[in-house]
Amino acid sequence: MNDITQNPFGNSISAEDIIDTLSFFDGWEDRYKYIIDLGKELPVMDDSVKDEAHRIKGCQSQVWIDHQKVEGSIWFATDSDAFIVKGLLGVVLAAYNGKTSAEILDFDINAYFDKLGLLKHLSPTRGNGLRSMVERIQTLAG
Repeated sequence: MNDITQNPFGNSISAEDIIDTLSFFDGWEDRYKYIIDLGKELPVMDDSVKDEAHRIKGCQSQVWIDHQKVEGSIWFATDSDAFIVKGLLGVVLAAYNGKTSAEILDFDINAYFDKLGLLKHLSPTRGNGLRSMVERIQTLAG
């Protein structure tokens, strides 16, 4: 199994990095391409945790989230069957991965999404799925 703490999200890719990078692009077509490329950076998730217990309800795509606590920090393993959703998982993990429970619960995810302009550019079902992912992570951190 891979070392979950070696995930680039929360290490070399932070929420600030994503905000900065997305601000370079003029249009949403290029931003979507960048988000899809982020998804390609997700480490491979072990198939053994792609089960109902780890699946996120409320997403139109298949989405799984697993987690481990390592020295007080929480690290997440994620996957999806949709490229854009993998990218959205990367956006979320950049904000949450490697943080303590308190840091996760204190992070203003809505302000982060507002800075990215993300929710107004996603379909309602994708937006609901994104909220479901965030809720699961916050529940796991709680």
